[in-house]
Amino acid sequence: MGKIQKLLVHELVSQEIQNYIQEKELKEGDKLPSVDEMTQMFGVGRSSLREALRYLEAVDIVRVENGKGIFVRDVDTFRFSGKVKVERERDFLLNTLDVRKALEGKAVELASKRITKAQIKELEDCLEEYRILKESHKDTSRIDLQFHRYVIKAADNAVLETVLDSMSGLYEKFFNEPLGDKQLFDETYPFHITMFDAIAAHDTERAMDEFHKMMACIEDKIRTHQM
Repeated sequence: MGKIQKLLVHELVSQEIQNYIQEKELKEGDKLPSVDEMTQMFGVGRSSLREALRYLEAVDIVRVENGKGIFVRDVDTFRFSGKVKVERERDFLLNTLDVRKALEGKAVELASKRITKAQIKELEDCLEEYRILKESHKDTSRIDLQFHRYVIKAADNAVLETVLDSMSGLYEKFFNEPLGDKQLFDETYPFHITMFDAIAAHDTERAMDEFHKMMACIEDKIRTHQM
């Protein structure tokens, strides 16, 4: 029996909005219901709805105009049967990766200078669980995400952590079956170990080198992945 995939609220909402566009046969330029109306329609909070809209705007399904409303883009460019076309998701991931390099890169730099002994142990335990899951051929997406969250926490910068939290829905697309392939970034596993070793040793230069190798590996996988 296959595992039931866990979806975040904003992911479910974004799919419901796409279904609504398809069912109502909306065209480019058609206006969607307001934020307040959609929270009632889908029974969700405003924060989840806004995160769903941020994602749909990032992949060019909707256009949000302040003070005017939410509008449909060119629906002929997309498939609304469950996923955005691969080309659009690839562009979305690459654009988000640019932001991730800047923000998470800063977190790695700060973590290499500020990490505590307790946080080193936290990361060691995380990597051990990662190893066990990987060697057992089990899903590693959640523990991979947890590793990165621990690094961000070790940076000890509340503002940076808040900024990264604010884009968590976009960030988590890297771990939640990107391009329809849950194991797409398995090859980044060794970089988690080498980057951790450098952070634990307070070797900022080496930590950044390993981080950039990981990001280059992810970018290459996104660009070359075939469906």
